Amino acid sequence: MTHSPERTRRPSADGRRWRVPVFALVIALIALTGLGIWTYPSAAAWFSQLDQSRIIGDSASVAEPDRGEDAEQLELAHEYNDALQSGAQLESNHRLPSGSGTASNGAPAYDEVLDDGSTGVMTRLRIQSIKLDLPVYHGTSDETLLKGLGHLEGTSLPVGGEDTHSVITGHRGLADATMFTHLDKVTKGDMFTLTTFGQVLAYQVVRTQVVEPDETESLQPVIGKDLVTLVTCTPLGINSQRILITAERVFPTPAADLESGTAEPDLPGFPWWIVIMAAGLIAAGIYVWWSGRPVRLTSSGGARH
Repeated sequence: MTHSPERTRRPSADGRRWRVPVFALVIALIALTGLGIWTYPSAAAWFSQLDQSRIIGDSASVAEPDRGEDAEQLELAHEYNDALQSGAQLESNHRLPSGSGTASNGAPAYDEVLDDGSTGVMTRLRIQSIKLDLPVYHGTSDETLLKGLGHLEGTSLPVGGEDTHSVITGHRGLADATMFTHLDKVTKGDMFTLTTFGQVLAYQVVRTQVVEPDETESLQPVIGKDLVTLVTCTPLGINSQRILITAERVFPTPAADLESGTAEPDLPGFPWWIVIMAAGLIAAGIYVWWSGRPVRLTSSGGARH
């Protein structure tokens, strides 16, 4: 009688061994590999958010709201916005919009405004409804959008004020980071905050829409309004259209939003993916143990069941 290949353990005191079929080990290995592939996005996003939260915590412009230089930076930002001839384009065949606004002579240089000199964080965007808490950087280069969100150069800096319209962009559907993946779940009436050099501004969503790449009218300033639009691509993996989430300033900033905007980051939260992986390992171990069977060694060294 022949048997499939098996792994054996050392004989016990009564001369028994525990044999595990190789087939059971292969099944367990395949199951664990599949579980690892399934939990990888969650694990990668967890570590990415952990890094984002560390950056927010280390950013002087967010973590130290009472610094003396904050007022100077905010004043420069308002000067920039006043000088800006604003406009933005969502170009065809491009994943993200590009700015077309220009500032008049004598206005502060874009890269020198709202620069904390350390982490490079311009502002902090927090959307409680989708558990988003991310740093925003200058520009929308690929390098920038792989490490966080980007402010669209050519639109108003995110410091508030009448006749301003700031545009913040981000990737969606990255394998190793969440970014704006859940932006499509934001609905009219939702609130979000921008914490910019000690100043917390609250915005309420007034419009959500999906547009074609060349529909840029919604990114233009509106007289008397203080607006922010969040932009990302859709559908996932195709990126042929744009999601626009437009919000209007709530003034004065509600006390709860003031507290939330300056609070320490509370994301990524508990790593449930570790629990899932641990449960998978335990289940695989139990399956392998259950698949085995004890055998007694004969005097000739063979096995007897």
